[in-house]
Amino acid sequence: MEGKKFVNLRKGEMGVREFIKKEFGRGRISNVKIDYTPVGEKITIYTHRPGIIIGKKGESIERLTMILKKRFKMENPHVDIGEIVTPDLDAQIVADDIALSLERFGSIRFKAIAYRALTKIKNAGAMGGEIVLSGKLPSERSRTWRFRFGHLKKTGDQRHIVGRARSTACDKMGIVGVDVSILKKDERLNEHIEITEEIVNKFKLNLVEEKEIKTKSKKKVKNGK
Repeated sequence: MEGKKFVNLRKGEMGVREFIKKEFGRGRISNVKIDYTPVGEKITIYTHRPGIIIGKKGESIERLTMILKKRFKMENPHVDIGEIVTPDLDAQIVADDIALSLERFGSIRFKAIAYRALTKIKNAGAMGGEIVLSGKLPSERSRTWRFRFGHLKKTGDQRHIVGRARSTACDKMGIVGVDVSILKKDERLNEHIEITEEIVNKFKLNLVEEKEIKTKSKKKVKNGK
């Protein structure tokens, strides 16, 4: 019985996420997080365009709150906004933007669209990025095209620090899958070594000490002779 409640709860959450993304349009929302508190449900919408979500004088937020109460049977939903400062480092926003561009300009320009998105990711300061397009590009036969730069972790525990997202584009030739992976600049890798001024000074001090030790040893050998 508990398992059934859990499944129904997750289905309801998925319905809320799909509704919110569809309501405000693809490419505007990265993620919708739902938390349960003693005073009600907290829905955090992560977006790089908070003004559209909030609406004029908060009208969109109020309307969304009413829908969550009536359609999704939430007792006391509280909608909050999580602003994404750098959208070019958010995998979901980038994936949706690529999908929308493919639908708008057609799959013939898929290389230009992918390279432009990859350049934006790189200029935003990412340590690595990858875009994978799968579908009938540009011919009748399905193919997979991969565009990437920098460093990405694909195995081990640190693969979780890589932001990954998926989107789809409905083209005249069919469905095109868009997979985006981004390793942000503020993530730390286990094998990353940062050479600071303190480390350089310690290295210089060790060299001086080694030189002094060698000089003293030579003097002892000379005096012994």
